[in-house]
Amino acid sequence: MSGPLSSEVIVLGGGIVGASAAFWLARHGTPVTLLERDFCGSHSSGVNYGGVRRQGRPLTQLPLSQRAHEIWGELPGLLGIDGEYLRSGHLKLARSDADMERLVAYAHASRGFGLDLQLLDRQQLRQRFPWIGDVAVGASLCPDDGHANPRLVSPAFAQAAKRAGARVFEQSTVETVEHHGTLFKVRCANGLQAEAPWLLNCAGAWAGTVAGWFDEAVPMHSGHPAMLVTEPLARVMDVSTGVEGGGIYARQVARGNCVLGGGQGFALDASTARPGQAAVLDILRNAAELYPFLTGAQAIRTWSGTEGYLPDREPVIGPSSTTPGLLHAFGFAGAGFQIGPAVGEALAQWVCEGRSAQPLDAFSIHRFPSIA
Repeated sequence: MSGPLSSEVIVLGGGIVGASAAFWLARHGTPVTLLERDFCGSHSSGVNYGGVRRQGRPLTQLPLSQRAHEIWGELPGLLGIDGEYLRSGHLKLARSDADMERLVAYAHASRGFGLDLQLLDRQQLRQRFPWIGDVAVGASLCPDDGHANPRLVSPAFAQAAKRAGARVFEQSTVETVEHHGTLFKVRCANGLQAEAPWLLNCAGAWAGTVAGWFDEAVPMHSGHPAMLVTEPLARVMDVSTGVEGGGIYARQVARGNCVLGGGQGFALDASTARPGQAAVLDILRNAAELYPFLTGAQAIRTWSGTEGYLPDREPVIGPSSTTPGLLHAFGFAGAGFQIGPAVGEALAQWVCEGRSAQPLDAFSIHRFPSIA
């Protein structure tokens, strides 16, 4: 190419956060260039479990999560597809009295955020969801949470951004980023060059490397959630489910397949991960206890991805502490799918209006002692 592409904003990363940021910016009329090293939605945003839940999130995330809940309800008008989004409800199970006490405490603490949580004791749980195993002693139900197909939704944001005027470049691995005065200059391995006064670091599990380029090294590590899908079964599971304290999560799609996840896999290289036999066996063991109807079901595919985790399991969202014009959004600890569209909107608002409509202070990169 003869010279760099100029725009107002460069977005690094075409997952659901970066792609939605590009979408909101383009919709606002702001010139934006999105750079994705592989294909938009091909990493964690496109291979995750597909849970679209607010329940169980830290209270600091609930304003953003509530805004995302509104956006999810508008997907057909925004993206032209529904993404198989279904507000089935999200049922969080307790396997002990202590687990149930934590669910009760969360229900009380989250009042005022509009989750409308319903606490179910053992008898109420059996009456509403007779397919749940006896190991569960109770649950918390968020009736308007649900699930969607990440393989459809995440790429759709990038496609919608392109239709709105964003320039989207896939298979464009970023090699260098320089900041000269008020301008970021980015060079990709394929020869593409781009420049802009704003840079959005939405590079997922690899965003810590980008932050390090600007003297903002963060203690982020990679994780590899293990997942599997069963053969089509009779429709039984009518809500998306999780468990207090973790261990397993499960949902059933319209075709009858059950999607399950839990535990951690391992990395094969910098961009590829596998669930591993131990994690798959643990998922199956938990599934037989919590969802007895799955006993004997055949798993037809397993997979994993790569997520970024920070020590407090809260993301970094907001401005750089060292470089004007740099905004970060990463470290969602496997829970970025639901909240991603609202995070992208918040980044776009910061660029266009100088502030986000939702509070972001809790997610500042300043919270890490290594960063001045």
